Amino acid sequence: MESDARSDGRTLLAAAAVGATATVAGRRIVARLTRGRFGDAEEYNAAKVTVSGPIRRDTGRPSPLSGPGGTTADDVVEQIEAADEDEDAEALVVELNTPGGEVLPSDDIRRAAADFDGPTVAYATDTCASGGYWIASGCDELWARDASLVGSIGVVGSRPNAAGLADKLGISYEQFTAGEFKDAGVPLREIEEDEREYLQGIIDGYYDQFVETVSEGRDMDPEAVRETEARVYLGSDAAEIGLVDELGTEDDVEDRLEELIDAEPEVREFTPDRGLAERLGIGAERVAFAAGSGVASVFASEGGDVDVELR
Repeated sequence: MESDARSDGRTLLAAAAVGATATVAGRRIVARLTRGRFGDAEEYNAAKVTVSGPIRRDTGRPSPLSGPGGTTADDVVEQIEAADEDEDAEALVVELNTPGGEVLPSDDIRRAAADFDGPTVAYATDTCASGGYWIASGCDELWARDASLVGSIGVVGSRPNAAGLADKLGISYEQFTAGEFKDAGVPLREIEEDEREYLQGIIDGYYDQFVETVSEGRDMDPEAVRETEARVYLGSDAAEIGLVDELGTEDDVEDRLEELIDAEPEVREFTPDRGLAERLGIGAERVAFAAGSGVASVFASEGGDVDVELR
């Protein structure tokens, strides 16, 4: 009897432990799925948003077949604005791990960070290049790791040239336009020199804007920005030429936050504001398709005849 009592006691204790663990885990899951509005009631005084992967405009719910797919700028802007409206968020950390992406979406995120009412710290992890650096220029400080890749302050414009293939296949190009440069850059014919100059002028204009944005946001001489020649630097080298303010880990960034807000930082990550059902649905779909992710990938290309990106 005594042995049975001890066994029952251990069973009840184990059940209680499992229940408590499930309750805590459940609250954390709900907190993450609802962007901290329900579940975990921990207090916080700093917000964090993450820009990861290629930067692009929000194009709606991602397909589970498409994998990570890159950062949707509209979601990131929404997160920053939500943090700005939250009285508990005294500071903002923008974590960057991106090779760059589309011009205007990058600038939308930069503007949102610049408008945040409080100190803002950009933190480069693996890569903070091009569009990522454009975003960082809207923050008060930029931190990186020694081995982070930082920089690539430049613009790329590209167009496919299928004129040779069209000739081989006997495909001719005919289009009716009004305006001399309306069909500039069409891939089914060779580009004319005046069209090349016209399109290069657009790229140069974007580059001038990039240089101006960085020089103002980072308080750097425009010529010093141009002298980087769109190169990418290790974090340690970037710090030496002024592209990065400080080197350190995430713990070092939190130490800096403590100085900025004069309190021990409690950081909460703000995530896209999707409904609970949608979040659970996307998660389930991604798990279901994970087994095939190494077999096939789906790529989608959008835009006009000439694609312009910060990379």
